[in-house]
Amino acid sequence: MSDLSSAGTALSGDSSSAAAVAGAPTPGKGGKERSASLWADAGRQLVRDPIFMIAALYILVVSSMAVFPKLWTSQDPRDCDTGRSRIPPSGDHPFGYDILGCDYYSHAIYGARPSMQIAVLATVGIVVVGGLFGLLAGYYGGWVDSVISRVMDIFFSLPFLLGAIVFLTVIKRQNVLTLTIVLVVLGWPTIARIIRGSVIASKDLDYVHAAKAVGATNSRLMFRHILPNAMAPMLVYATIVLGGFVAAEATLTFLGVGLQPPAQSWGIMINAHQVYFLEDPWLLFFPCGLLVGTVLSFILMGDALRDALDPKFR
Repeated sequence: MSDLSSAGTALSGDSSSAAAVAGAPTPGKGGKERSASLWADAGRQLVRDPIFMIAALYILVVSSMAVFPKLWTSQDPRDCDTGRSRIPPSGDHPFGYDILGCDYYSHAIYGARPSMQIAVLATVGIVVVGGLFGLLAGYYGGWVDSVISRVMDIFFSLPFLLGAIVFLTVIKRQNVLTLTIVLVVLGWPTIARIIRGSVIASKDLDYVHAAKAVGATNSRLMFRHILPNAMAPMLVYATIVLGGFVAAEATLTFLGVGLQPPAQSWGIMINAHQVYFLEDPWLLFFPCGLLVGTVLSFILMGDALRDALDPKFR
C-alpha cells in the first residue's frame, strides 16, 4: 500500500498533466465534443489493448465468482469430512480437499466474495470521502486547504499495515464492515491529494471563469464543472487501489486480525494451510494464484487506463 500512496502522490503532483488527462471542457458545444472525444478515444484504445482486455476478462470471471458462486460450483464448501483431509486434486475435485476434508475448489470460489466485497466498498468509500475533502481543499484554498492538508499529513504519517493492525486489534470485531472502515480511514488521504491537485489546476481555467461570470454557484462550479475534470486521475488510482485492497484484506486475514472462520476468503485459506506448504504445496498454490491474478489484473487495468487517458501517450 505504500507503493500505491507513492503512485498517488506522483499523480497529484503533476497538476497540469491531470488537467490535460481529464480533457477540460470549454463552454459550449465544442467543449462537450472535445471532452466526449477524449473518453471515446480512450475507450477505443482500451478495446484494442490486449493486456487490458485479458485483465478485464479475468476480473469479470472473479467478479462472477463473488456474485454468482453457484454458476461455478454445485459443491457446498461447508460439506466436510475429515476422512478426506488433504486429498490431492483430481478430475472430480480439481483443487482437492483442505485439512477439514472440505472441497477446496468450492472454498476458493466462495472465498472470492468477501475479498471483492471489501475491496469495492473500501474503494467507493475512499473515493467519496477523499474526493469530497480534496475538492473542498483545492477549490476554497486558504485555511480550509491548510486544515485538510494537515489532517491528510497526520494520516500519511501512520504506517498503513501497522495502523490497520492496531485499529482492528482495538475494535476486536473482524468482519467485512470493520475491515472496510479501517481501509477507508487509512486510504482516503491519497485520493484527496490527487483530487486537490487536479482541482487547483482546473479552477482557474477559462471555462470555469465563464461559468462563474454567468452566476454559477460554488456547488455548481465544483460538482458540475471542476469535478468532472478531475475524474480521470482519480479513476486511474481507484482501479489500481482495488487490487491493493484485495491484497490488504488477505494480508490482514493472514496475520490473524482480518476475517475469521467460519468466514471464507483467500486470506483464510492461506493462513490455515501455510504449515503444509512443503507437504502439500497445492493448498497454498490455488488461493495464492487467485489472489495474485486478481491484484495483478487490477494494476494492469489501471496502467492501461492511465495510458489511454493521457494525451502524452497518444
